Amino acid sequence: MNQESLNQEPLNQAPALNQVPLGQEALELRRKRGNLNHFAVLIRLLRDRRTFLDEVRNEVKLNRKISALLVASSCFFAVYGAIVGTYSGGLQIISSAIKLPALYLITLMICVPTLYFFDILFGSKLNFKQYVVMALTSVAIISVLLFSFAPVILFFLISIQDYNFFLLLNVLVMGLTGCVGVRLFYKGMVDMAGPDGFEQKLRLKLLQGWVVLYGLVGSQLGWTLRPFFGADNEVFQIFRPEIDGNFYAKVFQTIASMLGF
Repeated sequence: MNQESLNQEPLNQAPALNQVPLGQEALELRRKRGNLNHFAVLIRLLRDRRTFLDEVRNEVKLNRKISALLVASSCFFAVYGAIVGTYSGGLQIISSAIKLPALYLITLMICVPTLYFFDILFGSKLNFKQYVVMALTSVAIISVLLFSFAPVILFFLISIQDYNFFLLLNVLVMGLTGCVGVRLFYKGMVDMAGPDGFEQKLRLKLLQGWVVLYGLVGSQLGWTLRPFFGADNEVFQIFRPEIDGNFYAKVFQTIASMLGF
């Protein structure tokens, strides 16, 4: 009997030796599934917005939605930023891949509290997390649309080496995607409030005013965080030392320069 027990000991110990690798594999698999779930939330938002909005209205897994939309939109913004940064190459690629997500997320951090406090003052029953999720849906949609334009931007970057053209092209793309994202946010907020939620004209005007404020803050913040793709014959800079001027004056100046004025 003693000899049999000795022979069985290695066999009994063998499964225990394999438990550590299996545990590590399980953790790695769970981490990968978690990363995929971030994008699954975004895909569900794109495919079935009404169900997504119903879940937000009923406060279903708001924390998960916030983290998923943050991660997914940051990844798409980073890809677009990196492609834009290839105009100058080198460190500008890394800088733009970091600054473009920061641009949109910092704009939300500045503007969302304004909407939240003014809206609850005029009768909103939504909590702060619901406002954050709704704002992130707008940002996530913008990030996906920018990502879809990335091949177009890359094509013109390779085929046309003109700074003013590339600047205006990106302004046009970002403006277009921003308008789509903000419009969907506006419609989503009206749907969230229900048929009687925006009965007060003042509250509806407040939401419309916030949309304009969001655009103004975002465009000026973009001017402050420049450059995003650098300029010809200039050394790499994380930020431009001069902060005078504004985004709109630069756009009009660039248009006038292209037209020969």
